Amino acid sequence: MAARTVALLGSTGSIGVQAIDVISRNPGAFAVVALAAGGSNPQLVIAQARQLGVQMVAVARVDVAPQIAEALPGVEVVSGADAVVTAAGIGADVVLNGITGSVGLRPTLAALEAGSTLALANKESLVAGGALVKAAVRREGQIVPVDSEHSALAQALRSGTAREVKRLVVTASGGAFRGMTRAQLGSVTPEQALQHPTWSMGPVVTINSASMVNKALEVIEAHVLFDIPMDRIDVVVHPQSMVHSMVEFVDGSTLAQVSPPDMRLPIALGLAWPERVPDAIPGMDWTTAQQWAFEPLDEDAFPAIRLARQAVAASALHPAVFNAANEECVQAFVDGKLPFLGIVDTVRSVVEAYKAPGEMTLDAVDDAERWAREQANSLVAQ
Repeated sequence: MAARTVALLGSTGSIGVQAIDVISRNPGAFAVVALAAGGSNPQLVIAQARQLGVQMVAVARVDVAPQIAEALPGVEVVSGADAVVTAAGIGADVVLNGITGSVGLRPTLAALEAGSTLALANKESLVAGGALVKAAVRREGQIVPVDSEHSALAQALRSGTAREVKRLVVTASGGAFRGMTRAQLGSVTPEQALQHPTWSMGPVVTINSASMVNKALEVIEAHVLFDIPMDRIDVVVHPQSMVHSMVEFVDGSTLAQVSPPDMRLPIALGLAWPERVPDAIPGMDWTTAQQWAFEPLDEDAFPAIRLARQAVAASALHPAVFNAANEECVQAFVDGKLPFLGIVDTVRSVVEAYKAPGEMTLDAVDDAERWAREQANSLVAQ
């Protein structure tokens, strides 16, 4: 069987680097044809392109494009804000979107419109533009989730029909501040928020995990991906991160997907779906005694998921406002301009102040995000 062609978006980030590890350990299975990255680490992009023998490199930073082009004769180098969209639309069999943030929406749409299978690690695409993304889907199974929770749900959902599903249960590690009260969260620092107990992720995702905003975004993502109403998607805290999510069926049976917390497994599934990549990660060690805990979510200390439900109920554009405002608030927290509790409190103020126009379009998403960022920054400045 011919190698499956792949375009990697966000190749120098956590998802991209781990995807390259999966690909390099499975020679002959995948052929990377395009890489896309921000461009802050041009030497890594160059090394990746040489290792993988790509046809195209896309970088957002125009200033590093000549350096990359000089180092990679024969490789097409595109640069600028839309470069990643070009790479996404190259027509690869699989496009892995590992970009962080709502900037991933346009590449997501470009990959779908090109007919590629979209291995989606960019949850913000579905949060900010869920209706647009669903409208761009050309065939069943064209989107394969790469978030560990949604990959788990997709695997468990293979065991039943849509009418047999009672609810989805998304697990959460609890992040750096699991078990803390709202009062205790008042004085935590960015350095503390970045100490995730289980996963190694980028700084934005790690802080979102600490605030439970990441889980709020994942609930919205599950709602869009699997067409399950928000009130049938629950969150449970599972500190060991071995059970990645569960599906409860109408007869009372619950199926859980279990594996060590290693993103290479959902990445491998995203690249090869519906097949499995042999030995993508080491499996569970069942010879060692272990205990797993499941705890209810403290929504007083961590109200982000409640706010996400409110945003989805308000309009199709309110989730984009939620996400964009959060991105600004996370940066303000990192910069010392906003306390930790101020992240979700400010996002709530922005979401509640937003008045959505009638129609859901790409321009409307852009306008909503622009307004949300300006509003969030104005509140932070106050």
